[in-house]
Amino acid sequence: MKINKIYIIILSALVSFTSCSDFLQPTSLSNFDETYVFSNSGDAKKMVLGVYALFAQDSYTSRMSSVWMQNTDVEAIAPGALPDGSRRDIWSLQAGNLTGFKDIYSAWQDNYLAIDRANQCIEGIQKSPVAKDKDMKMLLGESYCLRAYRYFLLCNFWGDVPYFRKAAQAGMQLDVPKTDKNIIYSGMIQDLVNCEGDMYFADEFSDGIERMNREFALGMIVRLSLFRAGYGMTKSGEMKRADDYLDVAHNDSLAVTYTINGTQKTARTFSDYYQMAKDYAQYLISFNKHSLNPNFATVFMNENQWIKPTNDDVLYEVAFGNTNGGGDVGWCIGIPVSASSKGTTTIQVGLTPSYYFSFDPQDSRRDVTCSRISYTSDTQQSVGGITSLSVGKWCRLFLPSSPGASSSKGTGINWPLMRYSDVMLMLAEAENELNGPTPLAKDMLAKVRSRAFKNGDYAAKVQGYVDSLTTKDAFFNAIVDERAWEFGGEGLRRFDLVRWNLYGKKIVETEANLDNMGKAANGLELDKPEVAKYANLAVQLYYQNPNGTAIFLNDYYQPASDLIASWTNYSTVDWCKSLYKKITATDGTITYSSADYTTRCWRGYLDPTGIGAVPYILPISSQTVAKSNYLTNDGYGLVTSSN
Repeated sequence: MKINKIYIIILSALVSFTSCSDFLQPTSLSNFDETYVFSNSGDAKKMVLGVYALFAQDSYTSRMSSVWMQNTDVEAIAPGALPDGSRRDIWSLQAGNLTGFKDIYSAWQDNYLAIDRANQCIEGIQKSPVAKDKDMKMLLGESYCLRAYRYFLLCNFWGDVPYFRKAAQAGMQLDVPKTDKNIIYSGMIQDLVNCEGDMYFADEFSDGIERMNREFALGMIVRLSLFRAGYGMTKSGEMKRADDYLDVAHNDSLAVTYTINGTQKTARTFSDYYQMAKDYAQYLISFNKHSLNPNFATVFMNENQWIKPTNDDVLYEVAFGNTNGGGDVGWCIGIPVSASSKGTTTIQVGLTPSYYFSFDPQDSRRDVTCSRISYTSDTQQSVGGITSLSVGKWCRLFLPSSPGASSSKGTGINWPLMRYSDVMLMLAEAENELNGPTPLAKDMLAKVRSRAFKNGDYAAKVQGYVDSLTTKDAFFNAIVDERAWEFGGEGLRRFDLVRWNLYGKKIVETEANLDNMGKAANGLELDKPEVAKYANLAVQLYYQNPNGTAIFLNDYYQPASDLIASWTNYSTVDWCKSLYKKITATDGTITYSSADYTTRCWRGYLDPTGIGAVPYILPISSQTVAKSNYLTNDGYGLVTSSN
């Protein structure tokens, strides 16, 4: 939480921006002369804060940050039995039905409004008589970062989109065709390459990790380079890299030129962009500005308690104030709270049972990330079923001061956009793509993994595990797993699966794993190896609840019957048993089928092979399409049926 609530104050009393208020029509020019506004860093900062202010809109506080980042193999929550024209159709990968959904329209509008505001700041600062002032250079870098992040959202939610590098003006042509996402990625990367050296590190200015800083700019170069190297949906509905369908060798709009360690390089091919990701990840790490907090839980407890260390895990987090406009972390995502002195929640982000069981039982990140409990009062815990796992990283009951018993949103808990472990794992991934599992790649993976285990487990769980990864494919799969365990609930998985072209494969795997866990727990098909391997998992969860606090007697495995007999005053809840549905007909015949959770979470993806592209793209709102001569929702494999 930022003390002065910099993202909540909209600044309308001070500055009126030029804007694309309905995307295609600009409003009148600023009430203040541009020359005056950008004549000094103080007023220019107010303009830049106006770009940040759009993070406080509902389109971001819950929708694009977390709620729409489902359903994957990690984050998932079951929708109803049928599509209902709401955000739940995004969860079930049936967003093609939502051309009239207001939230999608608002998100598109807010992204372009933020981009237009950033464009105004870029142009105003560049023309300023004090443009070479250090603070002004920092503000220019922030403006480029803000624009890059908004285009990152647009390209991942909508695919190819209109591309504006200039602020809207009266008479300007704003109804334009879409630009390929890879051209946009390349342009944003080049901007960040050009500006990052003029930015402050988080520990060099007062707002620290609550404003986009140099380490975040460097990290975004790494992230965008991996996305530029990776896969994305084309209009034909196929998943392709830029190299597969664009002239990357000759189109300079697809190239980025950069200088690293005195050597100039130009990235064009996907391999070039992997090299760029490696170069900039190493460059960021070389500054020794950040280190991993030795306690994984502390990273998120700091956010719950509004603590903002500048040299820890978090490179940048979206700053929210504790007002009803101030963020939904601890309301729509986090541990459920149905009643308390610090308010209530409406949790809309869950975690899959197969994700919970994918953790090594000794991995400390599991119980930080996956919550099996909810609160019915400040001190009374309740235990839920296996399909009600929530994200345990945040909880409104951990707030340092109470927003009130009737409060819901506005917890003031910041939202992390990039952590140091992300950069380390991106470096490991890029190095492996280029050279296989080298000592550098293994070192990065080991460092991230090491804090998850106690010292006594290090030899087997960290060093032995990493040493066993001797092929490129094995190491890549380990990176895919490690990113799941490290970033569960943080809204990274959906986009990662897309750029890896693994989304369909992971959906099919998850559905099969859930079915097989349920079959094993119900004693079905245990002669099949894919089922038998789950035979020892917890059929039921056993727990005691003295003084309102849940004490789990088992968590991963099913306890032996003689051990159960020794327990007293315990309760149970069906665990893996509920992952397969028992159906008793009126004549007493018993059959089994997949749980409703499994059939509903990913029902918009119908390819049983997992090879086909997942319909993850959102449609453009019918309101926007109606005003355009160019924009349509043709292609992209959008689901348009209600099945």
